[in-house]
Amino acid sequence: MSNAFLLCLAVLFGVAAIGAPIALAMIIAAVVYLLMAGQDLALAAEQILQGLYNSFILLAVPLFIVAANIMNAGTISDRLLGFCVAVVGRFRGGLGHVNVVASLIFSGMSGSAIADAAGVGKIIIEMMTRNGRYSLGFAAAITAASATIGPIIPPSIPMVLYALVSDTSVGYLFLAGILPGLLMGAVLMVMVAIIARRRQFAMDDPVPMRELPALGIRAFPALLMPVILLFGIYGGVTTPTEAAAVAAAYALLLASFFYRSLSLSSLYTVMSDSARSSAAVGLVIGGALIFNYIVASENIPNSIAALMDSLELSPLGFLLFVNVLLLVLGCVLDAATILLVVVPLFLPGCQLLGIDLVHFGVVVVVNTMIGLITPPYGILLFVINATTGAPLRDMIMEIWPFLIALLLALMTITLVPELVLWLPMQMGYAP
Repeated sequence: MSNAFLLCLAVLFGVAAIGAPIALAMIIAAVVYLLMAGQDLALAAEQILQGLYNSFILLAVPLFIVAANIMNAGTISDRLLGFCVAVVGRFRGGLGHVNVVASLIFSGMSGSAIADAAGVGKIIIEMMTRNGRYSLGFAAAITAASATIGPIIPPSIPMVLYALVSDTSVGYLFLAGILPGLLMGAVLMVMVAIIARRRQFAMDDPVPMRELPALGIRAFPALLMPVILLFGIYGGVTTPTEAAAVAAAYALLLASFFYRSLSLSSLYTVMSDSARSSAAVGLVIGGALIFNYIVASENIPNSIAALMDSLELSPLGFLLFVNVLLLVLGCVLDAATILLVVVPLFLPGCQLLGIDLVHFGVVVVVNTMIGLITPPYGILLFVINATTGAPLRDMIMEIWPFLIALLLALMTITLVPELVLWLPMQMGYAP
């Protein structure tokens, strides 16, 4: 490791520590490295342009962001919630179960945990706290925990970023996330049931069964979106990027013409918000592209692979080590930074140990999602605090049972790769 790289790391963590965005910290650190190494500063711009030009898959990111924002602006989320309340709202702790099921369904449309928490999450928190049936802290905690499912079940923006750095098939990654996402939903619902029984939550008024078909019909067009996406990708009709465009167009048609709930002014707001969110992600990607060039120049991935080889770690030992490291990093770094900067360092080790990159990708993405609710950083906790006013102290006190449940799901996904790879293998994937 050269002195220039050590100084680069010092600048990166120093600038980030004073509160600068991580993308800006990476770009400044990269410029410092290029100056110290005597390299042309134009390399920074060249790496960004080449990385973006050669990565058609990255277009899926802003398109999925647009689709999620359109759903939140229209009444699509409301209709989905009405359907979920009718199906699982009749059990003890019913709205907690509704929260999880809504996240499972909405995750098949947005691909973003933050969009899930800020959109459908805000609505259901208001439903849960109405008339004091559930505390604000509990409602916010289960909302944050269930939102982590969003990027596991396809579509998934983090999986698109992982595919970018690992050269793995986005289609197989999407398939691989379905069963782990359902497992995460199941463990959260079990935890809700346990807490509801211990605290003796009141039973919610059940929706009459005769109303269920009508609610299902109202929600049916929205429920079709994940089906259309998966059929498009796995039927060979569209690429993942084209599927993202289809998702955005379908959401726009539903909200504007079918449900008639999206005005021109709302559409302008949606596009503006989507542009800002996409620009923020783009800056992180740009910074990561430069930083990854520096890491490759220093031959760090091969050095880490050699270190892993000398330690004689088994594949399971390697995965457990990566799990612990990513869970710790998730407390202080956002998911995009981990996926774009940290994860590429471990890919040579995976290949050396024969670890399947699709399985590894799902393990990594689940780790980064759990990091979104892990104190002290826990960006989902801050998002829900900003959108609902739920006190951070109350959320942190209530989040621990759900965090433990998700960690149990993570261990299952890590130890049982067949759970992850079964669906991709049914579609022709050869590990």
